[in-house]
Amino acid sequence: MSGFETGSRIVMAMSGGVDSSVAAALLHAAGYDVVGVTMQLYDHGSAVGRAGSCCAGQDIHDARSVADGLGIPHYVLDYESRFRDRVISPFITAYQTGETPIPCVACNTDLKFGELLAMATSLGATAMATGHYIQRGVDPAGPYLARARDDARDQSYFLFATTADQLARLAFPLGGLLKSEVRALGAALGVTVAAKADSQDICFVPKGNYAETIERLRPGAAEPGDIVHVDGRVLGQHDGIIHYTIGQRKGLGIATGEPLFVVRLDAVRRRVVVGPRNRLGVDRITLRDVNWLGRHTLPEGGEAALPLWVRLRSSQGLQRASLCVDGQHPPGGASVLLQQSEHGISAGQACVFYQDDTAEGRILGGGWIVSARLDEADEGRIAEDTGS
Repeated sequence: MSGFETGSRIVMAMSGGVDSSVAAALLHAAGYDVVGVTMQLYDHGSAVGRAGSCCAGQDIHDARSVADGLGIPHYVLDYESRFRDRVISPFITAYQTGETPIPCVACNTDLKFGELLAMATSLGATAMATGHYIQRGVDPAGPYLARARDDARDQSYFLFATTADQLARLAFPLGGLLKSEVRALGAALGVTVAAKADSQDICFVPKGNYAETIERLRPGAAEPGDIVHVDGRVLGQHDGIIHYTIGQRKGLGIATGEPLFVVRLDAVRRRVVVGPRNRLGVDRITLRDVNWLGRHTLPEGGEAALPLWVRLRSSQGLQRASLCVDGQHPPGGASVLLQQSEHGISAGQACVFYQDDTAEGRILGGGWIVSARLDEADEGRIAEDTGS
Protein backbone atom coordinates (compact mmCIF):
# COMPACT_ATOMS: atom_id res chain seq x y z
CA MET A 1 0.00 0.00 0.00
CA SER A 2 1.30 3.42 -0.94
CA GLY A 3 2.75 5.33 1.98
CA PHE A 4 2.76 2.53 4.58
CA GLU A 5 5.89 0.46 5.14
CA THR A 6 5.49 -3.30 5.01
CA GLY A 7 5.71 -4.75 8.50
CA SER A 8 4.16 -1.71 10.17
CA ARG A 9 1.13 -2.12 12.40
CA ILE A 10 -2.27 -1.64 10.76
CA VAL A 11 -5.52 -1.70 12.75
CA MET A 12 -8.22 -3.31 10.61
CA ALA A 13 -11.85 -2.30 11.22
CA MET A 14 -13.64 -5.65 10.92
CA SER A 15 -17.43 -5.79 10.64
CA GLY A 16 -17.63 -9.54 10.11
CA GLY A 17 -18.51 -9.14 6.43
CA VAL A 18 -16.60 -10.38 3.41
CA ASP A 19 -15.02 -7.03 2.49
CA SER A 20 -13.28 -6.16 5.76
CA SER A 21 -12.38 -9.83 6.31
CA VAL A 22 -10.67 -10.12 2.92
CA ALA A 23 -8.96 -6.76 3.46
CA ALA A 24 -7.54 -8.09 6.73
CA ALA A 25 -6.35 -11.25 5.00
CA LEU A 26 -4.67 -9.26 2.20
CA LEU A 27 -2.83 -7.04 4.68
CA HIS A 28 -1.73 -10.03 6.72
CA ALA A 29 -0.49 -11.83 3.60
CA ALA A 30 1.42 -8.70 2.55
CA GLY A 31 3.41 -8.76 5.77
CA TYR A 32 1.70 -6.09 7.87
CA ASP A 33 1.22 -6.43 11.63
CA VAL A 34 -2.58 -6.54 11.57
CA VAL A 35 -4.79 -5.99 14.61
CA GLY A 36 -8.51 -6.62 14.10
CA VAL A 37 -11.05 -4.38 15.82
CA THR A 38 -14.85 -4.63 15.73
CA MET A 39 -17.22 -1.95 16.97
CA GLN A 40 -20.32 -3.13 18.81
CA LEU A 41 -22.70 -0.38 17.81
CA TYR A 42 -25.99 -1.31 19.43
CA ASP A 43 -27.76 -3.89 21.58
CA HIS A 44 -28.18 -6.35 18.75
CA GLY A 45 -31.76 -7.46 18.38
CA SER A 46 -33.43 -5.87 21.39
CA ALA A 47 -32.91 -2.20 20.54
CA VAL A 48 -34.16 -2.31 16.99
CA GLY A 49 -35.87 -5.68 16.75
CA ARG A 50 -33.27 -7.11 14.43
CA ALA A 51 -30.44 -9.60 14.78
CA GLY A 52 -27.77 -10.66 12.31
CA SER A 53 -27.00 -7.29 10.71
CA CYS A 54 -23.88 -5.12 10.76
CA CYS A 55 -21.96 -5.53 14.02
CA ALA A 56 -24.70 -7.63 15.59
CA GLY A 57 -23.89 -10.83 17.49
CA GLN A 58 -23.27 -13.08 14.47
CA ASP A 59 -21.09 -10.48 12.78
CA ILE A 60 -18.91 -10.10 15.85
CA HIS A 61 -18.56 -13.89 15.96
CA ASP A 62 -17.63 -13.96 12.26
CA ALA A 63 -15.02 -11.20 12.68
CA ARG A 64 -13.43 -13.04 15.59
CA SER A 65 -13.45 -16.31 13.64
CA VAL A 66 -11.70 -14.69 10.67
CA ALA A 67 -9.11 -13.09 12.96
CA ASP A 68 -8.46 -16.43 14.68
CA GLY A 69 -8.03 -18.08 11.28
CA LEU A 70 -5.46 -15.47 10.28
CA GLY A 71 -3.71 -15.67 13.62
CA ILE A 72 -4.12 -11.97 14.38
CA PRO A 73 -5.37 -10.37 17.62
CA HIS A 74 -8.99 -9.21 17.67
CA TYR A 75 -10.78 -6.79 19.99
CA VAL A 76 -14.42 -5.79 20.36
CA LEU A 77 -15.08 -2.20 21.41
CA ASP A 78 -18.35 -1.15 23.01
CA TYR A 79 -19.33 1.97 21.06
CA GLU A 80 -23.04 1.51 21.66
CA SER A 81 -23.63 4.75 23.60
CA ARG A 82 -21.49 6.77 21.17
CA PHE A 83 -23.33 5.31 18.20
CA ARG A 84 -26.67 6.12 19.81
CA ASP A 85 -25.69 9.69 20.65
CA ARG A 86 -23.75 10.61 17.50
CA VAL A 87 -25.49 8.60 14.76
CA ILE A 88 -28.93 7.30 15.71
CA SER A 89 -30.17 10.33 17.68
CA PRO A 90 -29.15 12.90 15.02
CA PHE A 91 -30.69 10.62 12.36
CA ILE A 92 -34.05 10.69 14.14
CA THR A 93 -33.89 14.43 14.78
CA ALA A 94 -33.09 15.10 11.12
CA TYR A 95 -36.19 13.19 9.98
CA GLN A 96 -38.31 15.08 12.48
CA THR A 97 -37.12 18.38 11.00
CA GLY A 98 -37.93 17.32 7.43
CA GLU A 99 -34.45 16.28 6.32
CA THR A 100 -33.33 13.01 4.73
CA PRO A 101 -30.11 12.10 6.58
CA ILE A 102 -27.29 9.73 5.66
CA PRO A 103 -26.20 8.07 8.93
CA CYS A 104 -23.41 6.05 7.28
CA VAL A 105 -21.45 9.26 6.65
CA ALA A 106 -21.64 10.24 10.32
CA CYS A 107 -20.62 6.73 11.37
CA ASN A 108 -17.60 6.76 9.04
CA THR A 109 -16.46 10.29 9.85
CA ASP A 110 -17.12 10.44 13.58
CA LEU A 111 -16.73 6.88 14.85
CA LYS A 112 -14.52 4.99 12.40
CA PHE A 113 -12.27 7.81 11.21
CA GLY A 114 -12.52 9.66 14.51
CA GLU A 115 -12.76 7.44 17.59
CA LEU A 116 -11.45 4.24 16.02
CA LEU A 117 -8.57 5.95 14.25
CA ALA A 118 -7.54 7.63 17.51
CA MET A 119 -7.61 4.23 19.20
CA ALA A 120 -5.43 2.81 16.41
CA THR A 121 -2.87 5.53 17.04
CA SER A 122 -2.85 4.71 20.75
CA LEU A 123 -2.01 1.10 19.84
CA GLY A 124 1.06 2.27 17.95
CA ALA A 125 -0.47 1.67 14.52
CA THR A 126 0.83 3.46 11.45
CA ALA A 127 -2.64 3.42 9.91
CA MET A 128 -6.16 2.08 10.12
CA ALA A 129 -7.71 0.13 7.25
CA THR A 130 -11.32 -0.49 6.26
CA GLY A 131 -13.08 -2.60 3.66
CA HIS A 132 -14.54 0.39 1.79
CA TYR A 133 -14.46 0.48 -1.98
CA ILE A 134 -12.50 3.66 -2.54
CA GLN A 135 -8.91 4.30 -3.59
CA ARG A 136 -6.20 6.17 -1.73
CA GLY A 137 -3.30 7.38 -3.79
CA VAL A 138 -0.20 9.41 -3.04
CA ASP A 139 1.40 12.06 -5.22
CA PRO A 140 4.03 14.76 -4.48
CA ALA A 141 1.33 16.87 -2.78
CA GLY A 142 0.34 14.03 -0.45
CA PRO A 143 -2.44 11.43 -0.23
CA TYR A 144 -5.67 11.80 -2.18
CA LEU A 145 -8.95 9.92 -2.68
CA ALA A 146 -10.22 8.46 -5.94
CA ARG A 147 -13.26 6.47 -7.00
CA ALA A 148 -13.08 2.69 -6.72
CA ARG A 149 -12.21 0.56 -9.70
CA ASP A 150 -15.55 -1.24 -9.24
CA ASP A 151 -17.93 1.57 -10.16
CA ALA A 152 -20.96 -0.41 -8.96
CA ARG A 153 -19.39 -0.67 -5.48
CA ASP A 154 -17.78 2.77 -5.26
CA GLN A 155 -18.42 4.26 -1.79
CA SER A 156 -16.97 7.74 -2.33
CA TYR A 157 -20.40 9.32 -1.74
CA PHE A 158 -20.30 8.09 1.86
CA LEU A 159 -16.68 9.10 2.46
CA PHE A 160 -16.65 12.69 1.15
CA ALA A 161 -16.22 14.09 4.68
CA THR A 162 -12.90 12.32 5.21
CA THR A 163 -10.38 15.01 6.16
CA ALA A 164 -6.83 15.38 4.90
CA ASP A 165 -5.49 14.59 8.39
CA GLN A 166 -7.53 11.39 8.55
CA LEU A 167 -6.56 10.41 5.01
CA ALA A 168 -2.89 10.51 5.95
CA ARG A 169 -3.49 7.56 8.30
CA LEU A 170 -6.12 5.55 6.39
CA ALA A 171 -5.80 2.57 4.06
CA PHE A 172 -8.35 1.02 1.69
CA PRO A 173 -7.00 -2.32 0.40
CA LEU A 174 -10.03 -3.10 -1.79
CA GLY A 175 -10.24 0.12 -3.81
CA GLY A 176 -8.51 -1.34 -6.85
CA LEU A 177 -10.47 -4.62 -6.89
CA LEU A 178 -13.79 -5.77 -8.29
CA LYS A 179 -16.22 -7.38 -5.86
CA SER A 180 -15.94 -10.67 -7.74
CA GLU A 181 -12.16 -10.53 -7.29
CA VAL A 182 -12.55 -9.85 -3.57
CA ARG A 183 -14.69 -12.96 -3.09
CA ALA A 184 -12.27 -15.05 -5.17
CA LEU A 185 -9.30 -13.81 -3.16
CA GLY A 186 -11.18 -14.53 0.04
CA ALA A 187 -11.77 -18.11 -1.02
CA ALA A 188 -8.13 -18.52 -2.08
CA LEU A 189 -6.91 -17.13 1.25
CA GLY A 190 -9.24 -19.36 3.25
CA VAL A 191 -11.45 -16.57 4.60
CA THR A 192 -14.43 -18.34 6.13
CA VAL A 193 -16.95 -15.62 5.21
CA ALA A 194 -15.87 -15.27 1.56
CA ALA A 195 -19.35 -16.30 0.36
CA LYS A 196 -21.32 -14.40 3.03
CA ALA A 197 -24.17 -12.25 1.71
CA ASP A 198 -23.73 -8.47 1.74
CA SER A 199 -25.75 -6.33 4.15
CA GLN A 200 -28.24 -4.20 2.20
CA ASP A 201 -29.82 -1.98 4.84
CA ILE A 202 -28.64 0.68 7.26
CA CYS A 203 -27.52 -1.45 10.19
CA PHE A 204 -30.09 -0.14 12.71
CA VAL A 205 -33.03 0.16 10.26
CA PRO A 206 -34.75 -3.20 9.71
CA LYS A 207 -35.82 -3.75 6.09
CA GLY A 208 -35.31 -0.08 5.29
CA ASN A 209 -38.37 1.00 7.30
CA TYR A 210 -37.12 4.33 8.67
CA ALA A 211 -40.42 5.52 10.14
CA GLU A 212 -41.02 2.32 12.09
CA THR A 213 -37.51 2.44 13.54
CA ILE A 214 -37.85 6.12 14.49
CA GLU A 215 -41.18 5.56 16.23
CA ARG A 216 -39.74 2.61 18.15
CA LEU A 217 -36.64 4.48 19.30
CA ARG A 218 -38.31 7.83 19.93
CA PRO A 219 -42.02 7.40 20.75
CA GLY A 220 -44.06 10.44 19.80
CA ALA A 221 -41.70 11.45 16.98
CA ALA A 222 -44.52 11.23 14.45
CA GLU A 223 -46.96 14.14 14.80
CA PRO A 224 -49.99 14.37 12.49
CA GLY A 225 -50.62 17.33 10.21
CA ASP A 226 -51.99 18.46 6.86
CA ILE A 227 -51.10 17.43 3.33
CA VAL A 228 -51.21 20.71 1.40
CA HIS A 229 -51.07 21.40 -2.34
CA VAL A 230 -48.56 24.05 -3.46
CA ASP A 231 -51.58 26.20 -4.41
CA GLY A 232 -52.72 26.22 -0.77
CA ARG A 233 -55.47 23.58 -0.84
CA VAL A 234 -55.59 21.14 2.07
CA LEU A 235 -55.88 17.70 0.45
CA GLY A 236 -55.78 15.44 3.49
CA GLN A 237 -53.95 14.55 6.66
CA HIS A 238 -50.78 12.60 7.42
CA ASP A 239 -49.50 10.67 10.44
CA GLY A 240 -46.12 12.42 10.63
CA ILE A 241 -43.61 13.95 8.22
CA ILE A 242 -41.13 11.20 9.13
CA HIS A 243 -43.15 9.00 6.75
CA TYR A 244 -42.32 11.23 3.74
CA THR A 245 -39.31 12.26 1.67
CA ILE A 246 -38.85 14.84 -1.08
CA GLY A 247 -39.82 13.41 -4.47
CA GLN A 248 -42.09 10.72 -3.02
CA ARG A 249 -45.16 9.87 -5.10
CA LYS A 250 -46.51 6.58 -3.77
CA GLY A 251 -48.20 6.21 -0.42
CA LEU A 252 -49.39 9.81 -0.09
CA GLY A 253 -52.87 8.70 0.93
CA ILE A 254 -54.68 11.25 -1.24
CA ALA A 255 -56.63 10.94 -4.49
CA THR A 256 -56.80 14.02 -6.71
CA GLY A 257 -56.84 12.69 -10.25
CA GLU A 258 -53.37 14.09 -10.99
CA PRO A 259 -49.91 12.71 -10.18
CA LEU A 260 -48.55 14.57 -7.16
CA PHE A 261 -45.15 14.47 -5.47
CA VAL A 262 -43.80 15.63 -2.13
CA VAL A 263 -42.07 18.91 -2.96
CA ARG A 264 -41.47 20.29 0.55
CA LEU A 265 -41.65 19.23 4.20
CA ASP A 266 -42.64 22.00 6.61
CA ALA A 267 -41.68 20.63 10.03
CA VAL A 268 -42.64 23.79 11.94
CA ARG A 269 -46.24 23.66 10.72
CA ARG A 270 -46.21 19.86 10.34
CA ARG A 271 -47.14 20.14 6.67
CA VAL A 272 -46.39 17.83 3.77
CA VAL A 273 -46.50 20.03 0.66
CA VAL A 274 -47.27 18.28 -2.62
CA GLY A 275 -47.38 19.41 -6.22
CA PRO A 276 -46.75 18.42 -9.86
CA ARG A 277 -43.39 16.97 -10.87
CA ASN A 278 -42.13 20.22 -12.40
CA ARG A 279 -42.14 21.77 -8.90
CA LEU A 280 -39.40 19.32 -7.88
CA GLY A 281 -36.77 20.70 -10.23
CA VAL A 282 -33.78 22.51 -8.71
CA ASP A 283 -30.46 23.72 -10.06
CA ARG A 284 -29.01 25.82 -7.22
CA ILE A 285 -27.98 24.06 -4.03
CA THR A 286 -26.80 25.62 -0.76
CA LEU A 287 -24.33 23.59 1.31
CA ARG A 288 -22.98 23.62 4.87
CA ASP A 289 -19.90 22.02 6.46
CA VAL A 290 -18.03 21.74 3.17
CA ASN A 291 -14.99 19.44 3.30
CA TRP A 292 -12.40 20.27 0.65
CA LEU A 293 -9.76 17.76 -0.49
CA GLY A 294 -8.76 19.47 -3.74
CA ARG A 295 -5.20 20.62 -4.34
CA HIS A 296 -6.14 24.17 -5.35
CA THR A 297 -7.87 26.82 -3.24
CA LEU A 298 -11.64 27.17 -3.35
CA PRO A 299 -12.85 30.26 -5.26
CA GLU A 300 -14.05 33.01 -2.93
CA GLY A 301 -15.67 36.44 -3.16
CA GLY A 302 -15.76 37.76 -6.70
CA GLU A 303 -13.65 34.96 -8.15
CA ALA A 304 -15.11 32.80 -10.90
CA ALA A 305 -16.94 29.66 -9.81
CA LEU A 306 -14.97 26.42 -10.00
CA PRO A 307 -16.21 23.90 -12.61
CA LEU A 308 -16.40 20.33 -11.38
CA TRP A 309 -18.66 17.27 -11.32
CA VAL A 310 -21.07 16.34 -8.52
CA ARG A 311 -23.06 13.38 -7.27
CA LEU A 312 -26.31 14.08 -5.41
CA ARG A 313 -27.32 10.52 -4.55
CA SER A 314 -25.23 7.44 -3.87
CA SER A 315 -26.77 5.54 -6.80
CA GLN A 316 -26.73 8.47 -9.22
CA GLY A 317 -24.26 9.26 -11.97
CA LEU A 318 -22.08 12.36 -11.99
CA GLN A 319 -23.20 15.64 -13.54
CA ARG A 320 -21.55 18.93 -14.44
CA ALA A 321 -21.79 21.81 -11.97
CA SER A 322 -19.90 24.80 -10.60
CA LEU A 323 -18.93 25.55 -7.00
CA CYS A 324 -18.79 28.99 -5.41
CA VAL A 325 -17.88 30.31 -1.97
CA ASP A 326 -18.68 33.96 -1.25
CA GLY A 327 -19.60 36.39 1.50
CA GLN A 328 -23.24 35.29 1.38
CA HIS A 329 -22.33 31.94 2.91
CA PRO A 330 -21.45 31.33 6.55
CA PRO A 331 -18.02 29.78 7.26
CA GLY A 332 -17.91 26.32 5.75
CA GLY A 333 -20.79 27.05 3.39
CA ALA A 334 -20.93 27.14 -0.40
CA SER A 335 -23.34 26.96 -3.31
CA VAL A 336 -23.46 24.65 -6.30
CA LEU A 337 -25.09 25.52 -9.61
CA LEU A 338 -26.05 22.50 -11.71
CA GLN A 339 -25.83 22.69 -15.49
CA GLN A 340 -29.09 20.73 -15.66
CA SER A 341 -31.89 20.82 -13.13
CA GLU A 342 -32.37 17.82 -10.87
CA HIS A 343 -35.52 16.47 -9.22
CA GLY A 344 -36.17 15.44 -5.64
CA ILE A 345 -33.16 16.93 -3.83
CA SER A 346 -33.63 16.96 -0.07
CA ALA A 347 -31.96 18.83 2.78
CA GLY A 348 -29.79 16.53 4.86
CA GLN A 349 -28.33 14.67 1.91
CA ALA A 350 -24.87 15.18 0.44
CA CYS A 351 -23.43 16.85 -2.62
CA VAL A 352 -20.08 15.22 -3.40
CA PHE A 353 -17.46 16.88 -5.63
CA TYR A 354 -15.33 15.15 -8.26
CA GLN A 355 -12.51 16.47 -10.43
CA ASP A 356 -13.96 14.83 -13.55
CA ASP A 357 -16.28 12.01 -14.60
CA THR A 358 -13.56 9.56 -15.60
CA ALA A 359 -13.32 6.10 -14.11
CA GLU A 360 -11.36 6.12 -10.84
CA GLY A 361 -11.35 9.94 -10.91
CA ARG A 362 -10.33 12.04 -7.92
CA ILE A 363 -12.71 13.12 -5.16
CA LEU A 364 -12.54 16.80 -4.23
CA GLY A 365 -14.77 16.67 -1.14
CA GLY A 366 -18.38 17.63 -0.60
CA GLY A 367 -20.93 19.23 1.68
CA TRP A 368 -24.32 18.77 3.32
CA ILE A 369 -27.37 20.10 1.49
CA VAL A 370 -29.19 22.84 3.39
CA SER A 371 -31.65 23.87 0.67
CA ALA A 372 -32.22 23.65 -3.06
CA ARG A 373 -34.16 25.81 -5.49
CA LEU A 374 -34.45 26.84 -9.10
CA ASP A 375 -32.36 29.73 -10.33
CA GLU A 376 -34.53 32.83 -10.91
CA ALA A 377 -34.23 32.60 -14.70
CA ASP A 378 -35.34 28.96 -14.65
CA GLU A 379 -38.23 29.76 -12.29
CA GLY A 380 -39.53 32.25 -14.82
CA ARG A 381 -39.16 29.81 -17.69
CA ILE A 382 -41.07 27.08 -15.85
CA ALA A 383 -43.81 29.53 -14.89
CA GLU A 384 -44.24 30.42 -18.58
CA ASP A 385 -44.22 26.76 -19.64
CA THR A 386 -46.87 25.76 -17.08
CA GLY A 387 -48.96 28.93 -17.17
CA SER A 388 -48.63 29.35 -13.39
